[in-house]
Amino acid sequence: MAELARLAGITVRTLRFYRERKLLPPPRREGRIAWYDDHHLARLRTISALLERGHTLTGIAELAEAFDHGRDVADLLGVGTPSEEEPVRLTPEELAARFEDEVTPDNLAAAMDLGYLGTDGDEIVHISARLLDVSAALVREGIPLAEVLAAGARVRAHADALAQLFTDLVLQHAAEVDLQRLRPLARTVVEAELSLALDRRLNQPADR
Repeated sequence: MAELARLAGITVRTLRFYRERKLLPPPRREGRIAWYDDHHLARLRTISALLERGHTLTGIAELAEAFDHGRDVADLLGVGTPSEEEPVRLTPEELAARFEDEVTPDNLAAAMDLGYLGTDGDEIVHISARLLDVSAALVREGIPLAEVLAAGARVRAHADALAQLFTDLVLQHAAEVDLQRLRPLARTVVEAELSLALDRRLNQPADR
């Protein structure tokens, strides 16, 4: 315990306090000896970083619980690594730095339920660098992260319906086609239609 506290830059008394607050997973025990590892050190460094950013110990404990019970990255990537989207690995403090005080247990759970986030040891994995960047950009514009995630769930439902429409269309009329060739065609249609829809919305009078 003393060695772990020294490496983490805290006192043994503080380490015991964190254990009492269940901020730290229990050590591996061999008889009367308790062994700590890099996982415990990473958690302590995360706690220190979150405290420096203004998070309370109560909030950190809630985040730790959500993190420990979150979806494993194997579940997140259960269908295989996305063919076009690039997953991003983040430490909890890096995630907090992107979204500041918007990283709450409820938002973390919502992002995991949506399939945006999974856990891999002490790291968080986001399914898509592009979705991560645009989510952070929307939050910087003043939109609460909870509403960004709620909108993401609605977009996911529409995207699934569009994907079904295009695959059904191709399979109905060209059963021998390689469905991978459908990707750029479908993406072009969706991007063009969305662009036109935004034009229509943005050109409407303000009172409509």
